[in-house]
Amino acid sequence: MQLPVMPPIAPMLAKAVSSLPEGDYLYEPKWDGFRSIIFRDGDDVEIGSRNEKPMTRYFPELVEALKANLPERCVVDGEIVMVAPDGKRLDFELLQQRIHPAASRVKLLAEETPARFVAFDLLSLGDTDYTDKPFAERREALVQAFKAAKAPVSVTAATDDPALARDWFERFEGAGLDGVVAKPLDGPYAPNKRTMAKLKHERTADCVLAGYRVHKSGPDLIGSLLLGIYNDDGVLTNVGVAGAFSMDRRRELFEELQPLVAEEDGHPWAAQEQEGGTRTPRNSEGSRWSGKKDLSFVPLRPERVVEVKYDHMEGERFRHVARFVRWRPDRTPESCTYDQLEEPVKFDLAEVLGA
Repeated sequence: MQLPVMPPIAPMLAKAVSSLPEGDYLYEPKWDGFRSIIFRDGDDVEIGSRNEKPMTRYFPELVEALKANLPERCVVDGEIVMVAPDGKRLDFELLQQRIHPAASRVKLLAEETPARFVAFDLLSLGDTDYTDKPFAERREALVQAFKAAKAPVSVTAATDDPALARDWFERFEGAGLDGVVAKPLDGPYAPNKRTMAKLKHERTADCVLAGYRVHKSGPDLIGSLLLGIYNDDGVLTNVGVAGAFSMDRRRELFEELQPLVAEEDGHPWAAQEQEGGTRTPRNSEGSRWSGKKDLSFVPLRPERVVEVKYDHMEGERFRHVARFVRWRPDRTPESCTYDQLEEPVKFDLAEVLGA
C-alpha cells in the first residue's frame, strides 16, 4: 500500500459545546458508531480505528463494499454504524458485538447484521494529499468522489444553515444519533486535535475503569465503578464513580471484571490512603458524611474505557454519581483526558468571585 497519507493516523476530534457556533461552519449529524479512517490502494483495504489499530478483520463485509464504492486510491474519514433490526435507529450495542476474537463469530454476524460506512472527510485522493486543504475543498472533493456510491456506503448529510442543524439536533435523536458536529470551512485536517465542535444531547465522558467497590449485599456484587481521567501531567485522576445497577448486572459485572483485578503495588492510586489505612482514590472522602463508610476498593488494571453520563463537574470530579452507558473498546485509556469535557474543570476562583 502506497498512499499520500499512510496508516496509522489519528482522526481529527471535536470539543463539546453547549450551543452550536455560527459563522463559516458546515454542520453534520453526529453518528453513533466506530470512528474509522479507511485506507484503500487497489485491492488493499485497511479499516483504521480511533485508537489507530486496524479493525479490518471485524468487518469483512465492509471491505468488499468499500472496494465496490470507494475511489481506487484514497483515504477517507467516517463512521462505521449498525442499523437496528427494525431499521429505525442505530444500535451501538449490536455494533460492539463485532469486536470478537473468533473469526467464525465475526463471519456469522457480518452476514446477519452487516455494517454501514458513512463518510464525512477526505484525506487523500489518488496521489493528492488533502489534509492541508480547507475543509470546504475536502468536502466538495468527497461528494464528487462518492457520487456513484451505493449502500452500505454513503456520504453524510451536511448543511451551512445553523437553524437546520438545530432542527436536526432535535429530530435525529430518536434515530440514535448523538447530536450535531460543526466543522470550520477553512480548517485543515488536524489529526488528534479538537478543532471541531460537537453539540450532544447529554453530557458524556469516556473514562478509565480503575477499580470497583463491592456492594453492601455481598462480596461478589459490584457496588460502584471507580472512574479516572488523565490530567495534563499524564496522571490518572479519580473523577468519581458510576453506579445504579440492577442486582443481576452487579453480579455480571463482578464476574466480567475479575480478569482485570490488579496487584496493589503499581496501581496509579495504590499510595492514596485514608488515615485509617483503607485504600481509596479520594483523600477528601473522610468527611463526617462518609467517615463511617468502607471506602476501600479493588484495584483493576486501567485498561478498559467506559462511557458515562454526568450532569456537571465540581472541580476535577463529577458532581454526582455518573451513569454507566457502555464500554468503549474503540478507545484507549490514554485518550481519556479532560479536554473532552464540556465544562472546564479548572478555573480561577478570583475570576468567578469577581464576575
